[in-house]
Amino acid sequence: MSGIAIRVHDLSKQYRIGALERARSFREVLNNAFTAPFRALRRKGRKQRTVDTFWALNAVSFEVKHGEVLGIIGRNGAGKSTLLKILSRITEPTRGRVEIKGRIGSLLEVGTGFHPELTGRENIFLNGAILGMRKMDIARRFDEIVAFAEVEKFIDTPVKRYSSGMYLRLAFAVAAHLEPDNLIVDEVLAVGDAAFQKKCLGKIGDVSREGRTVLFVSHNMAAVRALCKRVILLECGAVMRDSTDVSEAIASYTDLLSVGYRQRRDTRGVGGPMVFREIECVVKGEQPALRLEIRATVESVSPHQGALLALDIADASGVVFMQAVPSQEPWLFPVGGPQQCTVEVELPPLVPGTYRVGAWLGPHFTRTYDEVPPTIQFHVDASPDPTRTFPHCPEHGAIVPRSRVVHHELAVAGSRRQR
Repeated sequence: MSGIAIRVHDLSKQYRIGALERARSFREVLNNAFTAPFRALRRKGRKQRTVDTFWALNAVSFEVKHGEVLGIIGRNGAGKSTLLKILSRITEPTRGRVEIKGRIGSLLEVGTGFHPELTGRENIFLNGAILGMRKMDIARRFDEIVAFAEVEKFIDTPVKRYSSGMYLRLAFAVAAHLEPDNLIVDEVLAVGDAAFQKKCLGKIGDVSREGRTVLFVSHNMAAVRALCKRVILLECGAVMRDSTDVSEAIASYTDLLSVGYRQRRDTRGVGGPMVFREIECVVKGEQPALRLEIRATVESVSPHQGALLALDIADASGVVFMQAVPSQEPWLFPVGGPQQCTVEVELPPLVPGTYRVGAWLGPHFTRTYDEVPPTIQFHVDASPDPTRTFPHCPEHGAIVPRSRVVHHELAVAGSRRQR
């Protein structure tokens, strides 16, 4: 396994819907053995129910090199969390095997591995001991962990009294600073504020530069693009794409989101009284004066006082850079059936590429009736400046503002400007 930190071969995990995991402790085994005859008597005469199963993972195989930052992306239910739980030894696979070289530090949810009755200080040392670290090594990193987490005043307070933000900061600091050979980070950074997310992403970059392996799961495609040199896309429990072309993998993922959106429109959205049934967008005009026409079909499923509509415009990675609000007052009211509306948005000069539209319905901005993530695609082909002779660089932004030189003065060596 020279040069390989993690090797996954033919990994599969099957769950029985509605069933509990098989007992693992000696006490549970004895209890189940004692109560089995009574359970059998209760079942006698009952109609036998068929057991539904599904494969959360199905024949997943890949390798991760030492020091590699691997992004794992996929829709909800694709198998990402199940994979990480198996790698973290929280659950066992149905078949297949995993080989891991070195210690693993996992952050799968807020406060993973914390004992609520222990203080922050005690939990730091407990987590280090679980990783197999010596007390003196944990003490050497203690001040750095506390400073990163910004919980100095509360370090001797039981963590059950921490806010979710404090929990998260300390949990991430412990996972990242106790020198695991392999760091697994699930989508927990989403609950932190923007400053803390930036801080965490910087630390993950530092960990990778120190030669440690990172498995990074996120729905934030900008973070995946910034951190990862390789991406695995999971779909329905299988590896759909394993590529070092991060942009290509992200594009495949966002295409899957579009499919998921069309399926979701057959449901009642997020449970509000008005929902989207269909949305499409059409680009009109020419650069640099494009107009985006959004045509939406909405339907009232229960009584309500009206709704307004807002639109998000995102880049190909799903990062929103612009919002349009046609009216700040409700203007969509119940009509006893589906109703169609059209909204026109004036677009700024844009870098050529693929963009996405998301939509939101609500009576005011503190309540949501329904929402669609930025998954509806439109394309911009031409440059906003037809005279431009060098290529656009999307990494430097999506909007190309009009700009001009208003002053230029040539400085002459040895001369002094008179005031």
